[in-house]
Amino acid sequence: MVNTGAMAQWKPLQDALGKAESPVQLAWSELELIVGRLPPSAAKHRAWWSGDRPHVKAWRAAGYTVTDLVLGETVTFVRTSEPDQPPPSDADLLLVTCVKDKLNVPAAAADLYVSALFKKERAFAERKGLPWFILSAEHGLVAPGEWLAPYDRYLPDTPASYRAVWGNWVVERLELLAGPLRGRVVEVHASAAYVDAIAKPMSAKGATLLDPLRGLTLGQRLAWYGTGLDVSYVDAGPFVQRLRSHEVAEAPSEFLQRQGVGLRVAGLYSWWIDAAGAADLSRGLGLPISAGLIYAGLAGATRWPSGKRSTNTLWARIAGMHLGGNHEFSTFRRTLGAALANAAQSESIDEARLTAWMRDHLKVVAVPYADADTLGRLEEAVLKALDPPLNLKGMSQTPVRARLTQLRSKHH
Repeated sequence: MVNTGAMAQWKPLQDALGKAESPVQLAWSELELIVGRLPPSAAKHRAWWSGDRPHVKAWRAAGYTVTDLVLGETVTFVRTSEPDQPPPSDADLLLVTCVKDKLNVPAAAADLYVSALFKKERAFAERKGLPWFILSAEHGLVAPGEWLAPYDRYLPDTPASYRAVWGNWVVERLELLAGPLRGRVVEVHASAAYVDAIAKPMSAKGATLLDPLRGLTLGQRLAWYGTGLDVSYVDAGPFVQRLRSHEVAEAPSEFLQRQGVGLRVAGLYSWWIDAAGAADLSRGLGLPISAGLIYAGLAGATRWPSGKRSTNTLWARIAGMHLGGNHEFSTFRRTLGAALANAAQSESIDEARLTAWMRDHLKVVAVPYADADTLGRLEEAVLKALDPPLNLKGMSQTPVRARLTQLRSKHH
């Protein structure tokens, strides 16, 4: 959702770009989701995007410059230098907020909360390497390993008297668990209700409070953590094993008969080719392609650095874009179509022929994955393990990939 309640704030974009991979293309609405409402001049005047203005300094500080600007529609940021290094944080302790989404069974506090925001808070805290604790509206201050039962309490819904007692309780327990607070810096990642409740008692203890996310919307907070999310706790092994399992691969006709049941979700997929199809591609490429797994990808991953949710699903990607779509909107179809067109000595890709060929020679494995926020990073680990020959983006150069790049630019 676009934030139209305030004028643009550029620090969230600087932080997000600092963690992103170049290039970063954002639709106007995606950019406003990160920074807030853009002024009318941004959509009217190219000069607004250059010079020594504060917003220009923000993306330059992240090492980026603006290219391919379509006023009012899209803007592309490309890294041209290393980002300015921020001063090291002098925080001694880190506090993160609880969230509404929880498991329905007791668990360690670090595992009880399951929302995308908390996963990012946790990953940030673990990367930071500081002692960290969780602010719970029900339990006050809890350590990550403390065992909690699910509960339903939201601090902003409680009376002021509760929040006042709660704030003192949190600070007293923090001092009990972490030692004297005087002279120490406590960084807090929480909404205003939580921060305001502990601000006065924290000051009374002689501690300094840092609130780096103050005033940011949920979307901006997600973008602030951005692609720096650590998903090392997600084991890619089972997904790699499943995607490598030819025995579970389905022919397109079998896949389409499922009518999307269990597939209207995010996830990963792999495409397989038979010997005859591999021979066709080999002729088109002039290089050998073996029967087996040739391509893998994802559907439905959250878009970073904007934090925008994707509405795509495994069913829409495979049934709609791959088996029933147009090569202009499918990287996989374009790759196959370019090789087949070259084999047929044709300048253009025949969509109907391509679809029929795919149905005759390919099989697919689809693996649902619930966490769209970490799906993109999981795909990176999966592709590194699988190394499918027809995947191009982010993959090491090979003769086949070099040839595919040439053919894709030639055939349309």
